[in-house]
Amino acid sequence: MGTSTRPLLLLPEILLFAGGLCALMAGSFTARDRQWITRVIAASALVASIVVSAVALGGPPQAAFDGTYAIDTATGAARITAALGALLVLGVAGDELAGSARESETYALVLFATTGTIMLAGARDLLVLVVAFLLASIPLYGLIGLVRTPRGAEATMKAYLMGALFGIVLLLGVTLLYGVTGSTLLTDLARRLPAAPPAAVAAGLLAVVAGLMFEAGGVPAHFWVPDAAQGANGTVATFLTTVPKIGAMIAVYRLVLVLPDSVDWPLLIGLLAVISMTLANLAAFFQDDPRRLLGWSTVSQVGFLLVPVAAATRSDLTQPSLLLYLAGYTVTNIAAFAVITALPERRNLADYRGLSRSRPWLAGALLVALLGLVGTPPAALFVGKFTTATAAWDAGMAWLTVAVFVNSLISLFYYLRWIIPAFSPAPAPQPDQQQPTPAWRWSSATAVVAALLSVAFGLGGGLLWAVVSGPLLP
Repeated sequence: MGTSTRPLLLLPEILLFAGGLCALMAGSFTARDRQWITRVIAASALVASIVVSAVALGGPPQAAFDGTYAIDTATGAARITAALGALLVLGVAGDELAGSARESETYALVLFATTGTIMLAGARDLLVLVVAFLLASIPLYGLIGLVRTPRGAEATMKAYLMGALFGIVLLLGVTLLYGVTGSTLLTDLARRLPAAPPAAVAAGLLAVVAGLMFEAGGVPAHFWVPDAAQGANGTVATFLTTVPKIGAMIAVYRLVLVLPDSVDWPLLIGLLAVISMTLANLAAFFQDDPRRLLGWSTVSQVGFLLVPVAAATRSDLTQPSLLLYLAGYTVTNIAAFAVITALPERRNLADYRGLSRSRPWLAGALLVALLGLVGTPPAALFVGKFTTATAAWDAGMAWLTVAVFVNSLISLFYYLRWIIPAFSPAPAPQPDQQQPTPAWRWSSATAVVAALLSVAFGLGGGLLWAVVSGPLLP
């Protein structure tokens, strides 16, 4: 082992992976009614990873494993955001999975996928990127398939087939870029790509980005997301629509930084952002199932996240706006899904009528989450959307700024289809109507905590901006 390997720099990732293994093994020897022990193990690993990552975030940028892995501001932000998101997902799981047959396996798979997500964010080599893609993707197939229903089976099959297809597309892109440069290290690509044929560079870029869009859940690899959000259990739907995006979007950002001007990649990424935003917003408008609505919503959010990526080399605002957006999106989206999981019998938007009277805290969390996803203050995504739009304007891409504001306005209409019944009077009860099932305690608490975090991130946006503005490893 060479001195440049420096494995201890990856201590947060090691803690998460080891925590997943421990949860899996402990679950094999623990009675079903004591599986909560594995949840404690998983939560301990996540908290330890967050603490170590926060300490490392203040240090200078470093490289590990012969320069193939970056420990810098983007990786640090991804470590903390992904682990925090996974920790909130464990909170959602507190009611839904307690005592179930696959409780420990779920926690282990969540930790493995979180490790892969963080590795995507830190990859400085395309081969490391491929390994991280597989580590983040394969646990997702198992997680979605834990629900043994026809809808769950369909969602699993779609996710698996799409993951296999876009995994191959990713490998094709890596092969193309290696073929024209002779290297897979990003620093080598930055030096050699300007001399490469532009057509080959553009094809390689599109293939790699398309592969990563499966992990992010964006166009053109988005077809599995609404089905998985609807068919999987609440815990898994919360995780797969939130955490994997963090690593995928940072990986795309690192890639475009090394691309030459011979390819108009800002236009390509910008068009992809507009298509993802517009297509998903139009599809979400006609959904009555809240999980499916949020599934399409998460596809549209990928479009917003691609805006700072498109302006990456033209504005200094792009890196902090992207990282801030990812942090705000994580807590806001989890708040919305936690509300759904707390009320599992309500599978239609009309079922939420009167929620503000019967469950005022949940209604408040839902209001913060949905208006936050639109981008209204004081939620964190207001700062995220405002700064990403400003970055696009600063980069001379005014048309992209206009697209952000237009699509934010479009999204307001379908979120209002959910907010209005939630804050309308409840219908008069029928004589033979059964009493509603009490809201699940853990999911309700998680929804409120995540909503409060969203507001706190919004109010403390200036402080967070300073934290995520640190240097990236070249």
